[in-house]
Amino acid sequence: MPSSSSYSVLDGLYTLHETIGTGGFAKVKLGVHCLTGERVAVKIMDKKSLGHDLPRVKLEIAAMKELHHQHICRLYQVIETDEKIFMMLEYCPGGELFDYIVSKDRLKENEARFFLRQIISALAFIHDVGYAHRDLKPENLLLDEDQNLKLIDFGLCAKPQ
Repeated sequence: MPSSSSYSVLDGLYTLHETIGTGGFAKVKLGVHCLTGERVAVKIMDKKSLGHDLPRVKLEIAAMKELHHQHICRLYQVIETDEKIFMMLEYCPGGELFDYIVSKDRLKENEARFFLRQIISALAFIHDVGYAHRDLKPENLLLDEDQNLKLIDFGLCAKPQ
């Protein structure tokens, strides 16, 4: 784990555990909220490495603050320091839809229809609010504990005029 000072802003709020995902600009760790014991996904971004992509991250955060839907991963809290941005997100223990499909070889039609309805529901809502996700793929769809889909990664989203 990096020096305790880089994550010290989380002391007393969240405990961090293993890394559960990585992306181009972020590392995602399993976190536990100290007061409630609720598990969360903590997306950690280093501002220096973001560089000119920082406005894109700000748009991602703004979008997730607006997008409350049963099939969109929920943003609980954002903590920002001079060096880091921490996004506390809904934890989806079922992993990526991509890995789920690979493990089954293929989906039965009923199951594919079940997932497709959830994707369409989330996208219709996003579009109604005025956003476009622009990075829809099985790796950006997670499964919650009830096998429902949650759309993630709004890093490439846009809010066209």
